[in-house]
Amino acid sequence: MSASDKAKNKLQQLQGKMRAATGGAIGDPDMAARGRGDQRIAHLKDAGEKVKDAFRSRRRPRRY
Repeated sequence: MSASDKAKNKLQQLQGKMRAATGGAIGDPDMAARGRGDQRIAHLKDAGEKVKDAFRSRRRPRRY
């Protein structure tokens, strides 16, 4: 996984946490739900990158 993709995913997770907390604090359930959704999307992106990385090592030819 590239460092920039990982950073973007972590930033999106942080933004989701902030949005969910803000929505909970001001009593806006729609904003809180959008924040939780942002967190889940970032988590799924991160998991997808990890799966790609797991298979990437198998595609490289062996050097003898």
